Amino acid sequence: MDVQEVRKLDAYLKRLFNNPRIRVVPRPKKEDSAEVYIGEEFIGVMFVDDEDDERSYNFQMAILGTDLE
Repeated sequence: MDVQEVRKLDAYLKRLFNNPRIRVVPRPKKEDSAEVYIGEEFIGVMFVDDEDDERSYNFQMAILGTDLE
């Protein structure tokens, strides 16, 4: 992902969830993904999917059992 793509994803997620604290940040040494934060808390990873000649994005978020307590 280049910087412009990360900015577009950042703006999209802020609008979608109506939350200006969401941040999409490039991952060091990785070109196929970016990290997603709310404020300073890491919440998941956004991956690029180029299958079927169409670019899309997959968001992966892990929720630990201890987070639900």
